[in-house]
Order: sequence, then structure tokens, then C-alpha cells
Amino acid sequence: MEGLLTAVAFLAPWEFSPTVLLLCIGALALYWRGLRHARMAERPSLSRRIAFITGLLLVYFVMQTRFDYLSQHMFFIHRLQHLVLHHLGPFLIALSQPHAILADGLPARVRTKVFERFWRLPVTRFTYQLFQNAIVAPLLFVGLIWFWLTSRIHFNAMLSAPLYWVMNWSMLIDGLLFWFLMLDSRTRREGALLGFGVRIFLVLGTLVPQILIGAHITFADRDLYDVYNVCARVWDIDPLTDQQLGGLITWIPAAMMHVIAALILIGRWARSDRNKMERTSAPSTSYVGGK
Repeated sequence: MEGLLTAVAFLAPWEFSPTVLLLCIGALALYWRGLRHARMAERPSLSRRIAFITGLLLVYFVMQTRFDYLSQHMFFIHRLQHLVLHHLGPFLIALSQPHAILADGLPARVRTKVFERFWRLPVTRFTYQLFQNAIVAPLLFVGLIWFWLTSRIHFNAMLSAPLYWVMNWSMLIDGLLFWFLMLDSRTRREGALLGFGVRIFLVLGTLVPQILIGAHITFADRDLYDVYNVCARVWDIDPLTDQQLGGLITWIPAAMMHVIAALILIGRWARSDRNKMERTSAPSTSYVGGK
């Protein structure tokens, strides 16, 4: 009984954010409503549904439970939090391809008169395409990791509540933008902003600087993030050990996810080419003449 109460207490919000709560509940409600309204042939597979719900719950977990408290007092927990916000959570959500289901979940009037009208605005399309191109997207993805891990900036972010939330939200939003761009299942001709080859190059290209950042933190011979001495660590471990664990988390799991993403894209590219060849080589059923 005591263990259950401890688990429930851990899941309670550390610093309650109505924005996070409304975003997660709203997304789940739209997804559920969209599933109810979608035709059977258009419903996503079970694996895609699990990916969407898991990604959303992971984002909520690291932002709205006592995990957030731990992330403010242990560097390696902080790196786990950002691994979820910038990589794993957005990766799973993007992999589920939820666009159509979420759109079906909106009331028809809201979808046509608000969202579609907003999307058609030139400034909206320009801003989206500005951030979702082959130069800005990868630079922003890696740049934010480097920026928030700069020692002085990280020190200030961990001691300022508004800056701390800006840091976490920027990582989440950028992760969603990047992985939705990279994991688009469509070809360039079908409407994807980038072709499969370009996306594979970018996914593997952004891997290298992340490895360098993680390796720099792991092998540093001094404490780069002394803010955790000021905040007081939850567990009594050596600061360099805490830092090394955080560096390895920045380095290895992120690298594995980029490799997985590249393999997924290679598989989709090969499937797309195979389908194209089958359509091209299919014998025509039309004929000239007749009775």
C-alpha cells in the first residue's frame, strides 16, 4: 500500500502546467474522436495508435510528474528528459502519422473555418516552410541542443522558472517539427517537403554533431554544470559521474534513434520505388477493337 501511494505521489505534477495538461488531454480527445469518425479503411494500425499514445504520455510524464523535479536536480535525469522531449516523444508521435485522424477529430466548422483558413494564410505557409527546409531544420535541431547545453546558458535556465519552461518547450516543438519533416511517409511527388534521399542524409548528418556534443560532455575532466551543486543533487553521486552519465545519454540513445530513423526511411524509399516499378510494368487491360 505504501509503495502504491509513493507511485501515485510521484505521478502528481511537480509544477502544474495547465498548458501541458490541456495539450495532452486535447490531443488524446481529438485522436479518439477522429478514430470514431474515420472510415474503417482509413483507421491507423494498432502499432501507429500505440506509438501516438506512448509518445504523448512520455511527454506528459517528463514534464508533469516528479520526474521533472529530478531533472532539475540531476544532470543525467535532465538529459533523459530532453531525450524524450526532443527525440523519443516527437519521434513516436511523428511515426504514428496522426495528421488525418487529428483533423477528423475536429468539429467540421472548426476545421474549415479556423484551421484550414489559418493554414492557407501566406504568412503561415511561409513561416512553416522557412523552418521546414533542408538547411534551417537540421541547424535548428542540433543548434538547440548545443545552445541549452552551453554552461552559462544552462546555469541560467535551471535557476529561472520562465527560462526553464522556454528551454523545455523549445526542445519539444523543435523535436516535433524535425521528426514530422523527417518521418513523412510520402514521397516528394506525393507532397513531402523533402525527398527520401535528402532526409536520410539529414538524419545521419545531424547525428555527427550530437555525438561530438555527447563525447565532449562525457570525457570532460571538470564539472561543466555546477548549477547542480547549487540546486543540490537528489542522490549523492560524484558530479563528474553525473555528468558522464548525462553525456552518454546525449550521445548513445540519440545516435541509435537517428540510425533507426534512417533505416525506416530507407525501407519506405525502397517500398516506394518498388510500388512505382509495379505500376509502370503492370500490363494494360485496355485493348483496341472488339466484336
